[in-house]
Amino acid sequence: MSFSKIFSTVSFLLLTLTGFSQAKQNNVTISGKVQAADKHPLEGATVTVTSIAKSGNGKADTLRATDVSNKTGEFRLKAAGTAEMYLEISTVGYASYLEPIVLLTGSQSINAGTITLEEEAKSLGNVVVTAKKPMMTLAVDRRIFNADAMITSKGGTAVDLMRNIPGLNVDVNGAVQMRGSSPQILVDGRPTILTLEQIPSDDIEKIEVITNPSSKYDAGSTGGILNIILKKSRRNGMNGTASIGVGTPEILSGNMSFNYRQGKINFFANGNYNQSGGTAVSEANRINKRNFVVTDYFDQSTSTERDRQFASVRFGVDYFFDEENSVSVSQGFVDGDFESKENQDQKYADENGSLTKTGNRYSTDNWGFKRSNTQVNYRRTYSKKTGKEWTADFTFSGGTNGGTNIISNRLFDVNGSPLGNPNLVTNDGSGNGKQYTFQTDYVNPISENSKLEFGARSYHNISNDKLDVYSVANATLTKLPLSNDYGFKEMVNAVYANYSNKLGSKWKYQGGLRIEHSSFKGELKDSGQHFGYEYPKNGKDIWSAIFPSLYLTYTVKEGHDLQFNFSRRIRRPNFWQINPFVDITDPQNIRKGNPGLRPEFTNSMEANYNRVYSKGNFLASVYFRNNKDDITQYTDTVSQEEIEKLNNAAISPNALMTTFINANRTNRFGLELTWQHKFSESFDMTPSINAQYRDVKATVDNVDLNNEGFNWNADFIMNYKIVKPNKKFINDFSFQLQAEYEGPRVIPQGRMKEVYSLDFAIRKDFLKNNAATVTFAINDVLNSRRWGSITDTENFYQDAYRRWNVRNFRFTFSYRFGNKDLQIFKSKESHGEGDEG
Repeated sequence: MSFSKIFSTVSFLLLTLTGFSQAKQNNVTISGKVQAADKHPLEGATVTVTSIAKSGNGKADTLRATDVSNKTGEFRLKAAGTAEMYLEISTVGYASYLEPIVLLTGSQSINAGTITLEEEAKSLGNVVVTAKKPMMTLAVDRRIFNADAMITSKGGTAVDLMRNIPGLNVDVNGAVQMRGSSPQILVDGRPTILTLEQIPSDDIEKIEVITNPSSKYDAGSTGGILNIILKKSRRNGMNGTASIGVGTPEILSGNMSFNYRQGKINFFANGNYNQSGGTAVSEANRINKRNFVVTDYFDQSTSTERDRQFASVRFGVDYFFDEENSVSVSQGFVDGDFESKENQDQKYADENGSLTKTGNRYSTDNWGFKRSNTQVNYRRTYSKKTGKEWTADFTFSGGTNGGTNIISNRLFDVNGSPLGNPNLVTNDGSGNGKQYTFQTDYVNPISENSKLEFGARSYHNISNDKLDVYSVANATLTKLPLSNDYGFKEMVNAVYANYSNKLGSKWKYQGGLRIEHSSFKGELKDSGQHFGYEYPKNGKDIWSAIFPSLYLTYTVKEGHDLQFNFSRRIRRPNFWQINPFVDITDPQNIRKGNPGLRPEFTNSMEANYNRVYSKGNFLASVYFRNNKDDITQYTDTVSQEEIEKLNNAAISPNALMTTFINANRTNRFGLELTWQHKFSESFDMTPSINAQYRDVKATVDNVDLNNEGFNWNADFIMNYKIVKPNKKFINDFSFQLQAEYEGPRVIPQGRMKEVYSLDFAIRKDFLKNNAATVTFAINDVLNSRRWGSITDTENFYQDAYRRWNVRNFRFTFSYRFGNKDLQIFKSKESHGEGDEG
């Protein structure tokens, strides 16, 4: 489509909207609830009211108002009251609803009641046919992204999915950042001990992005929330999906999902296997200084060959006692194995750049884990009062991990002759962890416009990890001070309440308050050292336990909404940030956690403008975040005390030590723009941009680490589908292009370097009713996805980059099957007399 056509389309929309705003119809509020045949509410259904107004000259204006049903299936929107009105409801997998609305004279509101949508899926042979889902939909407090629409991540992991979501950045280790902070990761609304790399993308139905959570959510979600919703169907009969994928380097994946619903019982199960490999390269170039004078140079290049394998299974049952009461029980198991072989070349030079010696470091790493997850969920709805609901949940997660790492390091003079004997170090680690979560929530609509929510949550995390580090010389093992036996107990108990209502016809508000009592108790068992925190402690510092939130929404006119919100939250250090384990894999760049790390507190404010129109939406957000005691990385040369601990560990005396500290504070000012537009049934795109100014204030040992600067990142997702039913071969070919750029950003001691990448995928649906799909995907087309940093202090200057994954190619075949009429459990009435005895 040419620029002139786009400009004409936008101009027409603006003129049309201007004409609508000038029309003088009486507004009427239309509300109701959307549910499926089995009575469960349908969230995310698009509700449209079309009003046709005829002017004196006989011309007709068509006015539309749109809303999206919430978690309980409810909708409420304000439309122009005319003599001819229609209510239309549509959502993926269900037949659309279209009925006229009769407006009584003088009426200001209409309650459409509970509307039941019939399943659109049709049983033809053994194939289930469903409609295409959009990539992104907007709810009141979140953005919802459909995983199946992101075809570049097919056969991958949740990390690949996150790279497709506007506003998110994924670093070299698979960690996600949203607006410069780390969001809390939930699975089906509950905490998880799984990492994103351990969740197959084919298991995921959708991802909910919540930038500024309300008081209903854990106050630890400072950086927002990413809620991963796993697939689980409740359609009648049997249905499922099977897929297999192959690719390079060393890619192999398989997935099988199965669901069976009959009467009051719904069974579901899923199994997955994912394997990947590849060789990644990293580099570091350093200038060492003393009092700003160069003392020597050091360069290293590393090649790492990785092999990763994951296997998972998840199964469960839903039981519907009646139309108001149901219980769900699910169980999951995950098993992972990692192997890596790393070869590192080192060059040492004097202050003039003349080579003085070289080195070679070779290491092997074998690590694995086993984890399980159990969930029990009870849900109670009230048929006599739409929207009233009580839920009670219990979640248990537990697992073990362990492995061995062997490192060999040798030095050579400029002629290639060995300098002394090689250093050999072996690490043996093991650990276990358990998480318990109890949660209950109650929602009660007090009136047509007001609602009260309250609940309670108790979270307990128990972890123990042991690391034994030995130096090997002359077949003798010498235990090094790097060894540690570490355990901690974390507890968060919370209660919350939210109240929402309307002020007049334009304003909506929601206010909430969350109170949390949290504690962290850590212990280094070998030394008897204890550390941790408690908020509030002995009734003191009560403000550290109170987390308010406030949301205000103003409807400018139909399709134009302004929202203002504020929340106070807490970010607690994660396991790796506080674990004193010392990672000596890289002899020049050592990493360890800081057991004395404190939580950070965040005051977050946002102003959002949301424009919804017939072919898409535009969302603009301005935000400010003030992070007190901001958790950030800090790098320095190794102290004399650490050198003594590292004796015989093949570590260079001028190595760098990276750990975590609490900065005094970090302020972030940002602007985020997201535009989703559907140009035709075949073509849509979603560009987004996030610009941010960061101001960091930090002091360590009287060293000023203050820094400030501007950074920005952009995402672009484009989808095109060939729709030519008369040409079967090219019909139903889909193409997706996803580009990402992240500009340089400041850190306390320097800056992170720019990152850019490009992903591409082709998808073809075929067989009867498009039951089969083949996807070809190239991740990181330009082989450019690498993360670099420049660190500049009075003691050293370092320019480095690292890679985790490399460019890969994947073919994935998927097949969907189903039969609505299949019955495993026959009723007694269906048996003939000859079946007895």
